[in-house]
Amino acid sequence: MKSITIKGSERESVGKVATKALRNAGLVPCVLYGGNQAVHFSAEVMAFKNLVYTPNAHTVEIDLGKGKSFNAILQDIQVHPVSDKILHIDFFQLFDDKEITMEVPVKIVGNSKGVMGGGDLRLNTRKLKVKALPKNLPDFIEADITPLDMGNKLYVTKVASPDYKIMHPDNTVICQVKISRAAMKAAQEAAKAAKAPVKGKKK
Repeated sequence: MKSITIKGSERESVGKVATKALRNAGLVPCVLYGGNQAVHFSAEVMAFKNLVYTPNAHTVEIDLGKGKSFNAILQDIQVHPVSDKILHIDFFQLFDDKEITMEVPVKIVGNSKGVMGGGDLRLNTRKLKVKALPKNLPDFIEADITPLDMGNKLYVTKVASPDYKIMHPDNTVICQVKISRAAMKAAQEAAKAAKAPVKGKKK
């Protein structure tokens, strides 16, 4: 999985007054959990644009200077309800020998027979929760829709991998090809035509 580097500074004060001062200065207060103790730090708002405002999944290298850095994933983010301004971010520290659970986007590939025949592709699940060692976390999970005909569904069992465990029931649907109204109407008309008597044919 791709990694984004965020350069920040450790926070000396963590009270409400200090936090407000950070936000007024254009900085985002953050906390890193998962290690022996929580690490409080801050970084400029622009440092998070490629992490927050993207549908892609990333791990994060938090660089606090003086040779101090941590590998992590975004755990939680708080934004202002009106302005959408980032108020606070929580991260969770990664360790090479410990599995982590996170959501990974689904990428649709292939050409469905059902879609080419007039069906509608419905994406039921845009992200899948997977569990894996950090080195095995995928950037995305490919869902090949090529075999899907009209009325078919693609289940999570079809995208299984030995590198990670999918944390969803086997009957979870990723996507499906619905029969469109146009295709249904065409099928009904074809059925009626097949049943209609042929003119001029003797009984």
